[in-house]
Amino acid sequence: METARHLQTSLSSQSIPTPSLQWLSDLVSSRSQRTTAPPPPLASLLATARARLLAADLTTPGLLDAGYASAHALPEGLQLSGVTRRESRLPHDVVVQVLDLEDVSRSRWEQVEELEAIQRGEGTRGREVIRLPEQRQQRQGQSAGGKNSTHKLVVQDCKGQKAYALELKRVDRIAVGKTSIGEKILLKAGTTVARGVLMLEPGQCVVLGGKVEAWHRAWVDGRLARLKEAAAADGAESG
Repeated sequence: METARHLQTSLSSQSIPTPSLQWLSDLVSSRSQRTTAPPPPLASLLATARARLLAADLTTPGLLDAGYASAHALPEGLQLSGVTRRESRLPHDVVVQVLDLEDVSRSRWEQVEELEAIQRGEGTRGREVIRLPEQRQQRQGQSAGGKNSTHKLVVQDCKGQKAYALELKRVDRIAVGKTSIGEKILLKAGTTVARGVLMLEPGQCVVLGGKVEAWHRAWVDGRLARLKEAAAADGAESG
């Protein structure tokens, strides 16, 4: 348990979510039981704990320290819809994980066409259609957003509450192709909340990294279908 306490203290100083002592104790035990050699050094355990924590679902029971989870959740009542208060500020730091994101500065049909072209192994250079290398085909259209892009995200806190987040100012590490589903973000106290939407800007949010592999794979696989459905709905409304 002493090793677990050292790990918890070290992790809490890195701004990443603080895991529970039991979760850390189980991690230490599993690493120690794999070999008859001396226990792995603290630095190795710390790196493993950090990687596994950022790859985990924040809502997993027993994952986070109860005190940390209570103090770093979204304010009560901040949901995906139904918020009428014009503007407020987060009263404390909040840690969230990304469930979805979209570049809202580009039309959905434009994104659909790009994805379909890349699935065919094609891209464009001016008016010329070119064949893309296999590595780029595998990216499935996840081109990183430019400096003028604006991204809308669906995020979730450790209690399972979901909210929308929107770039107020460009955050370099947030983009389709850069941000993974399940990636963790720390929203600092004072972050603006406009009608229930978290407004993201570089000085107020810290992208911590991580990915929930199963979520990300499913999101990538279903992205084209979702964009087509949304684009068709947009067309029906405008018609």
